[in-house]
Amino acid sequence: MKVPLHIAVTGAAGQISYSLLFRLAAGHSFGKDQPIVLHLLEVPSAMPALEGVVMELNDCASPIVRSIIMTDDPFVAFKNIDHAFLIGARPRTLGMARKDLLKVNAEIFSTQGKALNAVANRNVKVLVTGNPANTNALIALKNAPDLSPANFSSMSRLDHNRAISQLAEKCGVLTTDIKNMTVWGNHSGTQYPDIHYATVRGQDALSLVDDNWFVNNFIPTVQERGEAVIKARGQSSAGSAANAALDQMRAWALGTPDNDWVSMGVLSDGSYDIEKGLMYSFPVTVEDGEIQIVQGLNINEFSRHRMRVTEDELKQERDAVKHLF
Repeated sequence: MKVPLHIAVTGAAGQISYSLLFRLAAGHSFGKDQPIVLHLLEVPSAMPALEGVVMELNDCASPIVRSIIMTDDPFVAFKNIDHAFLIGARPRTLGMARKDLLKVNAEIFSTQGKALNAVANRNVKVLVTGNPANTNALIALKNAPDLSPANFSSMSRLDHNRAISQLAEKCGVLTTDIKNMTVWGNHSGTQYPDIHYATVRGQDALSLVDDNWFVNNFIPTVQERGEAVIKARGQSSAGSAANAALDQMRAWALGTPDNDWVSMGVLSDGSYDIEKGLMYSFPVTVEDGEIQIVQGLNINEFSRHRMRVTEDELKQERDAVKHLF
């Protein structure tokens, strides 16, 4: 029998977590035969709502959920955990500037980084979803000096999935026909969804679409998808964000397929001349839980400019929160 994995989810009574927890309990990220213990963290005012969520989880009678811990204390929630979904954050609302969101959420991730540093498993995998995800992940990482930077990732899988969906729709194929999609940079409107290396049923993607569609339709649609969802439903993405978090953690835990890669926010090591120390989305492969940035891709002038724009935004965000490092 497998040893249970201890998995923390913050903001556990929120919209994204509500979409995530039931699929997690069904074995989406770690397998249907992998037992889990859920550590659910909420703010004190949301604990009654969390109790209702736990009632529903119990009512699912999941064969893999061994127990559920509810708490408003991160030092309890992160005790000996193997994986963490850091979801709890102030959601972006229509018209909210990123700098305002950053200010509101920065101290949350400083506190959580300290708690992870103190009590989490030394091999914990920490996926930050709460926006601004890249810089929040950097804050958490900087406040956990006893953990390896490789223990932290920010979510860009939502952008990656959005990009795959747009390209598949354009080409009239299944999403599973798309390989080697890439998202560079920040989980924001400056991100660069890149199809220079993508294939569609083995064919180069750029041979199947025109440049005008790539530049003026595909890129802005992926970049602005979050805002479009807010305009349409009055709230930020929840179901798709939960799905992407589960997908990204699954790839991190179980590895990426042969001949394909995924996009993940990781601490830059200087690859592709991106400044070291930024939490930046790169194309990566994963084997045995180890993330490796894909190397050797040719970067043209168009791509280099786009990659620089999103890098510059991440530098500005980092500089705005340096006092929390």
